[in-house]
Order: sequence, then structure tokens, then C-alpha cells
Amino acid sequence: MVGKVINLFLMDGEPSGRIKCTLANWTGLAYKIPRTMMDQSKSIKYLQQSGVYLLFGVSDEFDEPIVYIGQAGTRKNGLGILNRWEEHKRSSDKDWWTEAVALTTANNSFGPTEMSYLENRFRNMAVEAGRYRVHNGNEPTTGNLTEEKESEMEEFISYARIVIGALGYKVFEPLIAKKHNFGNIIESAPEPLLYYHSSKADATGLRTAEGFVVLSGSKISQELVKSTPDNVVGLREKNAANIGVDGVLKKDLLFASPSTAACFVGGASLSGKTAWKTKEGITLKQLEEQE
Repeated sequence: MVGKVINLFLMDGEPSGRIKCTLANWTGLAYKIPRTMMDQSKSIKYLQQSGVYLLFGVSDEFDEPIVYIGQAGTRKNGLGILNRWEEHKRSSDKDWWTEAVALTTANNSFGPTEMSYLENRFRNMAVEAGRYRVHNGNEPTTGNLTEEKESEMEEFISYARIVIGALGYKVFEPLIAKKHNFGNIIESAPEPLLYYHSSKADATGLRTAEGFVVLSGSKISQELVKSTPDNVVGLREKNAANIGVDGVLKKDLLFASPSTAACFVGGASLSGKTAWKTKEGITLKQLEEQE
């Protein structure tokens, strides 16, 4: 993997303030602006341009991160992206967002067709990654791009994905690098697949840099014994919509540790070091001892 050089300019001298982000060999620009600092940002000429943007916050209803992806064309008042943000601030159905990220170019080169394509792609990437609840309603149209322009936009997307991640949002990053379909587990994952099996559960998972992921299609125990940790009971309630009536997970779920994942799957107090095993029967504990 080739290294990337990213420049982060803390416009207010602190990480909680406004941030401008550029990437070597990329004509794009990204700005991360807190909702409370919109007025101080009116002098930023690049926010007066056309571009796409993301609004980030937390859903009170579902207690999970939420994102809205939109586009903004240059208006007669010359405010572009910033003008759309001001409109969202006044909208009662979007009072959940606390930070906004703008994606534009140094030469203000985005037209309506390019923005529609980017909005569509970013929205679908966020849905596929499954980390955030996507607040967009209908799927945006892709526009009608030439092959050359589509290639150019895909290159912009590849760089923008890196920049968004560097700003602290993994909205486009799947929990595991290589996805799978229900029951069709890809064996070429960087970490060995681990399995939990009992009379009431049959699950597959793997370690990642962020924790432990239980894969969609896994069947979890539909019963919770008294010894089930309280935090796991809460996780079951929080993820009720992600569990089918037959106990099969509808999406990949990330847990802080293998033990929390095992407790969630088995519906009891369990040690992840011994509950998770390779297909050869090697426990996670033994696996770590061999590393």
C-alpha cells in the first residue's frame, strides 16, 4: 500500500475547531466545520462554491451515528455550500447534526452532473459500509457522465474517502475489508475466521484493528440467561432491528472485545478467548499464544 501525505490545518489552533484538509496530488479541498462556527466561516471563499457535503451527528431515537449527504450549487448570493448549511440549521428535521464536512475543488469545477454523481456514490458507499444511519431519503440520481468524466469522479472519490477518514469519520469504511453475502463467507480475510457454535447459536467472526466483528448471517441465541452481562443485554436491545426473528444477524456488528461478542452471540457470560475457535478447533487464546 502506497503512503499518503495529508495536510491538516487547524484554522482555530485546536482540533475541536475548524479544519482544512488537503492531500498531495489531489485538486480537492475538504473543510470540517462545527455547526456552532458557521458564522465565523462566511469568509472562506471555498465554502461559497459548489460541492458535496456531509452532516454528522448522533440520532437521539436510535442512539447511533447518523449522516446526511447532500450537494450545493453556487447561488446568486454567492454562498454555495455554506448557504445549504444555513438552510439545514433552520430545518427542524435536521437538528441532530453537530459537524459538517464540505468537499469541493480548488478551481470550483463541479457542475450539477458531477455533484449528482458524487452525491449518489457517497450515499451508496455509506449505506454499504453500514456504520452510520443514512438520513437521506430516496437514492440520488447518478447523472449522465461520459466515461472520461466518470473516471475523473472515481479518482476524486478515492481521495475524498481517505480525507474523510483522516478527519475522523469512517462513514465509507466497511467493518471488514472484504465483504460477504449471507452464508457466503470469504476465506481470504486478513485475519483467520473464528467460529462460535452451540445448540442455540452458530456464528462467525474475526478480529479487526477496531475490535471483534460478528458477521452477518450468524445465528445468535434467542435466549438470555441470568448471567448475561448488563451491557450485553443493552447491546441486544440496541441491535434489535439488526436481528431477524430467527436470530440471524442482518448486518456485521462490531464489538469492543471477543468476550463481549461471545456473550452477545451466546446470550450468557462467556470468555471470548475460549469461545471463539478456528475451523480446526484452535481457540483464540491458543491462537494468540502462537503469535
